[in-house]
Amino acid sequence: MEVILRDALQKSENWIPALSLVAEGEDGAIIGHALCTWGRIDTAPVPNLSLLGVHHDHRRRGFGTALVHATLAAADALDAPMVVVLGDPDFYGRFGFRPSTDFGIVGEEPAWEHLFQIRTLAAYDRSVQGEFIYPEPFGSI
Repeated sequence: MEVILRDALQKSENWIPALSLVAEGEDGAIIGHALCTWGRIDTAPVPNLSLLGVHHDHRRRGFGTALVHATLAAADALDAPMVVVLGDPDFYGRFGFRPSTDFGIVGEEPAWEHLFQIRTLAAYDRSVQGEFIYPEPFGSI
């Protein structure tokens, strides 16, 4: 299912190539990836770390951590106000992600509230509050 979502997101007008990164092994093989898309809060475009994956043979070796750090740095360089993610708070909390409700932001699915998190960046604007709307094709897959 993740491959289908990845392919659909990369074909979407909301895909952010500059925030979609890969980690390569010494042999040039892709061993991990981070993919971001534009969502929105009201009319403000906000990047969503849509997918993060590392090949099972290379997990727990820092590749996922490096991809998240690089994604956050690239988003900051693009003057994004924040990055949102739906994921494990123990993992993403290490990068400064906090519950979205701390910022007056909610996700589309209330049952996932504890997993929906925000990492503010240099261009953060406190007035950006409300419901985060995922881009297509999230609702159609």
